[in-house]
Amino acid sequence: MRLLGTTILLLCAVFLSAQDEADYYSLERIPIPEEIKLEVGGMDFLPDGRLAVCTRRGEVFMVSDVGESATYSLFARGLHEPLGLTAHDGALYIAQRGEITKLVDRDGDGTADVYETVQELPLTGNYHEYHYGPLIQQDGTMMTTRNVGWEGRGVSKSEFRGWMMQYDPATKTMKPYAAGMRSPAGFGTNLDGDIFVAENQGDWIGSGRITHLAEGDFAGHPASLRWSGMEGSSVELQEDDLNDEFKTMYRAKQELDGLKLPAVWFPHGILGISTAAILADRTEGAFGPFAGQLFVSDQGQSKIMRVALEKVAGAYQGAVFPFREGFSSGLLRLDFDQAGTLYAGQTARGWAATGGEEFALERLKWTGKTPFEMYAVRASTEGFDIEFTKPVAAANVKPSAFTIQNFTYIYHHKYGSPVVDVQANTITSAEVQDDGKTVRVTLDGYRPGYIYEIKVAGLRSADKDRLLHDYGYYTLNAIPGGDSSSTEVSEELAQIRQSTKRPTTMPADWNGTFDEHITLESALGMRFKQQYLTTTPGAKIKFTFRNPDDMEHNFVLTSGKMGDRVGLAAADLGLRGAATAYIPDMPEVLVHTELVAPETEDTIYFTAPSKPGTYEYICTVPGHYMVMRGILVVRDAASK
Repeated sequence: MRLLGTTILLLCAVFLSAQDEADYYSLERIPIPEEIKLEVGGMDFLPDGRLAVCTRRGEVFMVSDVGESATYSLFARGLHEPLGLTAHDGALYIAQRGEITKLVDRDGDGTADVYETVQELPLTGNYHEYHYGPLIQQDGTMMTTRNVGWEGRGVSKSEFRGWMMQYDPATKTMKPYAAGMRSPAGFGTNLDGDIFVAENQGDWIGSGRITHLAEGDFAGHPASLRWSGMEGSSVELQEDDLNDEFKTMYRAKQELDGLKLPAVWFPHGILGISTAAILADRTEGAFGPFAGQLFVSDQGQSKIMRVALEKVAGAYQGAVFPFREGFSSGLLRLDFDQAGTLYAGQTARGWAATGGEEFALERLKWTGKTPFEMYAVRASTEGFDIEFTKPVAAANVKPSAFTIQNFTYIYHHKYGSPVVDVQANTITSAEVQDDGKTVRVTLDGYRPGYIYEIKVAGLRSADKDRLLHDYGYYTLNAIPGGDSSSTEVSEELAQIRQSTKRPTTMPADWNGTFDEHITLESALGMRFKQQYLTTTPGAKIKFTFRNPDDMEHNFVLTSGKMGDRVGLAAADLGLRGAATAYIPDMPEVLVHTELVAPETEDTIYFTAPSKPGTYEYICTVPGHYMVMRGILVVRDAASK
């Protein structure tokens, strides 16, 4: 009941934001028969309107009349965790763990009778060696991506792990296309056919992001460079070319030819934690006012973001905005039907998601109403041109309506990165342009290689609408016609500030002894392995938190039944959260560990509360606290 109450509180917070979003984009759930575990790994619409879905359990279903009266038929089974499906020329192409597979219903009975191995790929058996795709290009070639393995860090122990590969059916040959990926769960093309790949936070990956990849590009994770000298590779960098001394990817780019900067960074915990599908809006307005832009799903936070790109100095950069929350599970796949309705295939088993359900299939429809939003942000020589979806009320346009600050991430072998080198930007002017929809914001000082947080307050449209979402993040890789020289990261800001509530040294008055050594571990699915701990009032505790999971977690002990209050406060930290390990500065936080990277641990020393009672502990990483929690019961030794 405690967990249920927690979940209800979080869902209420999400529901309030999703309520307004629902005025413009309505969310509908597609019923799934109880006997089917539709953990969506890939999906694609067929020309006849049916939806083909592969599941992580190795099945392929055909869904007809996709809506309230949807019917499901089993098309294939026995596949090895397929995480991608594409319909092409009367067949289905599946990315299994160890191959691309072609499925064909040759006799027309509704089930596949041909399972053809199109291309094999080597495996070591490491659980993290996922395989995604295929994305079929206009020339008929197929692109797939391969995760690196995981052994406390990303490793590439079988050929071309961490690469995007290109298969040519005409010649039946596979060649390496681009390197430097860690967990490229989703990729797609924009309207021009350029490929963008999504990436998740991890070692060498400070935060989620999307990157434009052309042949020969290196996206930043060095494990894949083990194979850069192999036949067919046009990537020339070597593993030992990378080190922590560059500090930022932008600075590394100045010295390393072939390194590709992310087109858009997604601030961790604010705009997702597990970046997934990338889908261009090719509906020509049937899905609303964002035709041509990219929609990017997030598996961990059960939501969709929107990306507006531009090219500066020949390379992509742009802005990401919130779009739609409130989905039931983790959004791994997106696709449009012929009518311009967006379908979301979802899964969460082992990859926990804020939506709460193990799997789901839902669709999003435009209601016909246009929200008042920041439509796009474009870099100018001295600031930004911010375009809105509707004409703005000129009387509200003034510098004080905008708040802009910039920051970056550390480029290093460690897992993730705090937000570092934060600088506020002084806004000298804000002027409405001739189109009535664009505001030119001029800054006093402007530097490339940073992510710019843009917040808008008090601005109304000409017809008095409020902004549906009032913030976005622009990745500035280059200033139009401006300086692109290297930038340095402040050494002071490159370190996570230590808190007095994280006592890592045994107090001197303990005289080298303690009463208890409590060890707590994380578990798969964003859980603590132990949800119930006990101690006695005033006990001297050596506390070790171990994290064998493959994502970051922390331990935060609260001053009572305060898990919800602290968790919500951490979620509200926004950009400051990523700079402070998601620890809110509040009396309800008693002690905490650092943000513990995968396969590592942190030890702290503290004295148990003197008052007997129940003290909740949680992980405050955004989206985790609803399920990652437990209780420390302090009770007298006589009643223990």
